[in-house]
Order: sequence, then C-alpha cells, then structure tokens
Amino acid sequence: MDRVLLADAEATGALGARLAACLPERAVVHLHGDLGAGKSTLARALLRALGVTGTIRSPTYTLVEHYPLAAGGIALHLDLYRIGDVGELEFLGLDGDIRLWLVEWPERGQGALPQADLDIELALEGEGRRCRLRANTAAGRAWLAALGSC
Repeated sequence: MDRVLLADAEATGALGARLAACLPERAVVHLHGDLGAGKSTLARALLRALGVTGTIRSPTYTLVEHYPLAAGGIALHLDLYRIGDVGELEFLGLDGDIRLWLVEWPERGQGALPQADLDIELALEGEGRRCRLRANTAAGRAWLAALGSC
C-alpha cells in the first residue's frame, strides 16, 4: 500500500488507526502537504489510536506537543511551518524516550531531524484526500508491509 484515496475524515482516521496498530518500536513520520491537506487530522487519529486521551492540540503556535503513550514512551507532534531557522529546534525539548515523531513541514527542519521511516504526502482531491506513503528505512518498509494485515 503506497497510494490510497481518503474519501473523508473518517477514512483519514481509519488510516491513522491502522498505522497505530502496526507501529514499530520507534518511528519517525514526516507529514507533507499544503495547508488543509489533512496532516493534523491524520496525526490526531494516529495519536488517539495509540491511547492519547484528552485534548490533542495542533502544534501550529507551540511548534511541538508532547504526548505520553499508553504503551510507554512519548509521541512528539511538531509543526515547523513557523520556524525561521533550523537552529530553533535546539530549544524545543526534543529528547527523552521518544517513541513516535510526527513532523509537519519537515523540510523546514532539514538536517536537524531524524531520518523519516515513513513519508506521508497528503493532497486535496475532490471531496477527499490523496495519500502517498513512502518508506525510507527498513523499519518503514516493514511498517508498510504490515499495514495490509492491521
């Protein structure tokens, strides 16, 4: 599965749940797409499926949100749209037992972010979204292969 059409928010949520069900021990996901393409919707669905309760805030203004995961470890949701310089990442507290990185606008943090296991590209298409998943590491390839059975 490397391309999928997400007809609506429910389909985006279902993809997030499937990604969560097959989540490797540690994962880095770079989310690509224009404003309104569904990056935050997919991130919220994935976090919710991993047991995050309470409000899942968009990191648009805070740049990063930390979420404890039910199975242990931390998920980071970053939105780098507003950073002016990659050096600003030093001050965001991007350390600890990080199990999952969800990074919106990763090109703005190029060189300072861990390599993406999975790149997810989202684009508006009619009433829904077109989604392309691309694995960049062995862990990412195993994750995509497992999606068919999750």
